[in-house]
Amino acid sequence: MSHKTKDLRRRVYLLLDQGVGVSRGGLIVDRLLIGLIIVNLLSVSLETVPDLHAGYAALFNAVELVSLFVFTVEYALRIWVAAEHGPHRHLSPTRARMKYILSAEGIIDLIAVLPFWLTPLLPAELEVLQALRILRFFKIARYSPAMRSLLDVLYRERRALFGCLVITLGAGLLCGVLMHLAEGKVQPTKLGTIPDALWWAIVTIGTVGYGDVVPMTAIGKGIAVCTIFIGLIMMALPVGIIATAFAEQVHRRDFIVTWSMIARVPLFAGLDAGEINDIMQLLRAQVAEPGQVIVRAGEAAHSMYFIAAGEVEVGLRKERVRLGVGQFFGEVAVLRRVRRSATATALTRTNLLALDAQDLHALMQRSPRIRQRIKDVMAKRVGREAAGDPVTEEIG
Repeated sequence: MSHKTKDLRRRVYLLLDQGVGVSRGGLIVDRLLIGLIIVNLLSVSLETVPDLHAGYAALFNAVELVSLFVFTVEYALRIWVAAEHGPHRHLSPTRARMKYILSAEGIIDLIAVLPFWLTPLLPAELEVLQALRILRFFKIARYSPAMRSLLDVLYRERRALFGCLVITLGAGLLCGVLMHLAEGKVQPTKLGTIPDALWWAIVTIGTVGYGDVVPMTAIGKGIAVCTIFIGLIMMALPVGIIATAFAEQVHRRDFIVTWSMIARVPLFAGLDAGEINDIMQLLRAQVAEPGQVIVRAGEAAHSMYFIAAGEVEVGLRKERVRLGVGQFFGEVAVLRRVRRSATATALTRTNLLALDAQDLHALMQRSPRIRQRIKDVMAKRVGREAAGDPVTEEIG
């Protein structure tokens, strides 16, 4: 394979699999695919309404054809670039592509296009397989960090969740047997067998309670009350496990993002884990809407800012600079205790982490190492600014 072909394959891979937060092109591709998936799911659902299908059949067909074309091209490209995937780089291109094809993501991508291609070859009674197009919803998991986090949580807590399932089934069987013994002779058609009683126990423990089976005896009603309370506990267990694990996952991800962001800041580069952790404790979250001015030239400097998500434009004296995720601004004005020399405006909805000037100076007083590092960085920055380098000019 030529060098140009390898370079093109790498670029396509970065657009498809590493676009979020890496390049504007990758971000656009991700958003377009997510939008197409949502439109496609709406089309698949609405075309089952007879009146809508009769009036908008052409539109539904157009959406399906566009979706089919895009998803087919995407699937083919993902097979082609599979060799660029990090864990598969040590494999041959053929083996790497087979790994992708047989993976969960590859199977979902295939299901997204296969039903339509197979429809002309299937008998009329099997055209119901086109309903599998709704599985395209799972493609969103690739582009949504929240869904990926939830899937990771479900996989990581699979043993605990399986334990909850076993306990729930055991409790249902016990309650079903007791109800069969208490009500089997009173309601032989509904509770005369253990499987019938187990159905009642499962819907009661699941807090659904269809009402098709109601206990008649006092003992049966007592068993029903106990089953209801057991159901509340059983349903709360998996919800609590998933909620706690998901919160920990989000916290861990935010912690890693924040940690890596701070560690990349020249001002804090080289600090040990304890010192970076001290800095993280002082950060406060702030959200700026598109067009909102975060800091204005001439104002007193109260904080420095780290960009956790979004994009900020800083207007310097000679140019305008765009800052993205992981970058920071406003630190020199805070350290020098001077007024802002530039205006920073949010271009998109932006999540910021602000470090107050008072906290920064208190950190310097508490840690001689941080104080010395800040002095060293300040000396280098002030020296470069004096030379008139606009890139190192104090931002904010």
